[in-house]
Amino acid sequence: MKPYHLSLALFAATLTPPPPHQETARTARYMAQYSDWGHLATISTQDKLQYYITISVMAQRTTVLYFYITPMDNTVADLRSFPFASLTFSEAEVDFCRENRECQMYDPVDPRCARLTLTGKMVEVDPEEVDIMLLLVLSLPVMKKWPVGHNWFIMKLQLTLTQVWLQDWVGGVSLIPLEDYFKATPY
Repeated sequence: MKPYHLSLALFAATLTPPPPHQETARTARYMAQYSDWGHLATISTQDKLQYYITISVMAQRTTVLYFYITPMDNTVADLRSFPFASLTFSEAEVDFCRENRECQMYDPVDPRCARLTLTGKMVEVDPEEVDIMLLLVLSLPVMKKWPVGHNWFIMKLQLTLTQVWLQDWVGGVSLIPLEDYFKATPY
């Protein structure tokens, strides 16, 4: 277990193997639960990049996708102008593709090395959620050292999802119904 996995310490004792690839909703929840970071794509508001898609690497905590972010990041300006985004995870990030259940090594672009994209609206966290989420977000020791003057705040994606897209095997992608995604347990 990685030392900075507070989400794992709070929600699971050890890193469990992923569900069978046929259980797409569980696989998607597994990836959202065990990924520490992903790539967040937004529509740029920067002058020379206006309307282009830009991508940032974002740390996140738990199955509910919370982000500790500063207004100094261009992503915040993008999200305040157009709050819709896509967050992509790769199963390669949790070492499964290097040490998988069949003792084979998958290249991160192999379709059996799952990729998950969650698309929806990013919103700022309500004040009543902030205290609990700060404990999770600040579980990464490096974040405690980030400059206070940068006006960090928390945003989330989870409750406003519009699409869950998963590729976890050869033969195409799965669009997972939101109801199935939210009902699924990752372990």
